[in-house]
Amino acid sequence: MEYIISGIQQLGVGVPNVHDGFGWYRKHFGIDIPILNEASEANLMLPYTGNKPHQRHAILAISGRGGGGLEIWQYTSRVPQPCSFNIELGDLGILIGKIKTENISKTLGIFNNKGIKILGEISQNPIGQKHFYCQDVFGNMFEVIESKEMFNSSLHETGGVIGAVLGVSNIEKSKKFYADILGYDKVLHEEESVFSDLEALPSGKSKCHRVLLTHSKGRQGSFSTMLGTSYIELIKIENKTPRKIFENRFWGDLGFIHLCFDIKNMDALRKACQQANTPFTVDSGTHFEMGDAAGHFSYIEDPDGTLIEFVETFKIPILKKLGWYLDLRKRNPQKPLPNWMLKTLRFSRVKD
Repeated sequence: MEYIISGIQQLGVGVPNVHDGFGWYRKHFGIDIPILNEASEANLMLPYTGNKPHQRHAILAISGRGGGGLEIWQYTSRVPQPCSFNIELGDLGILIGKIKTENISKTLGIFNNKGIKILGEISQNPIGQKHFYCQDVFGNMFEVIESKEMFNSSLHETGGVIGAVLGVSNIEKSKKFYADILGYDKVLHEEESVFSDLEALPSGKSKCHRVLLTHSKGRQGSFSTMLGTSYIELIKIENKTPRKIFENRFWGDLGFIHLCFDIKNMDALRKACQQANTPFTVDSGTHFEMGDAAGHFSYIEDPDGTLIEFVETFKIPILKKLGWYLDLRKRNPQKPLPNWMLKTLRFSRVKD
């Protein structure tokens, strides 16, 4: 069997304090369903943590409205380090996280009332999606996109992660990487220009090569219905020497640390990555326990060294209070979980 990508599971974000981070994203983005909450030693990421293990605390939380979650991550054995420069469009790495909302105007009003820093105003991207940009309390940039693809209609205004904007050094190499390995083979827009909807962003008035990608095939697998459609946006600023966002820093330091995909059949994926000359740089082995969840994870690097994580989930808590855990190894790997089952996750929401 070939490997299956169900969608973006989560976007990793390093923060100074994991509890403050979860509180902020819960209250403002509605990412309020914790799937795991664990303090332990990270001893498998040595290539990216100075070749020594470190203590950390991670909370993986999702939105009941669908999309991927956030893995909110804090070092506890060292002080997490910020980027040494102000991040601008075209710098190499994950620049912006994309989240969705059902009503863009209403969401902008709510964000303004909450005092969230808004960058610019509502505009349209090159494929006609209404969107605006904002910053979280830690300075990370997010793009809020209007979407009718909402999993549950009765919860928070916004949904979860539906993609990311990445700074790259070579558009063609990056297009091939995200198409061949991750299935983002459909080019929705590609153009070299100055874009009015980017003007409020750092270096947003510069001419850039901008590509918006999605997957031509619908995603399969247990969580595919909930994770939904996702997008990768590539940006290369013309006549600019890009800086690597995580140069001389550790994975887990402040900012967007990785983009993670939910997958099935890690062995097939490993072979495909080797054949594409993009071998796993980290591999947890056959089974890895993380709090109340269990699975198998691995990492690769995109052509600019941005970290892509894969997780094959074996077990997750559905209704932890009742001791209901789901073993996904006993299910058809191509078949989505029933919507009613996924919607029970809302009973684990953390509320004020």
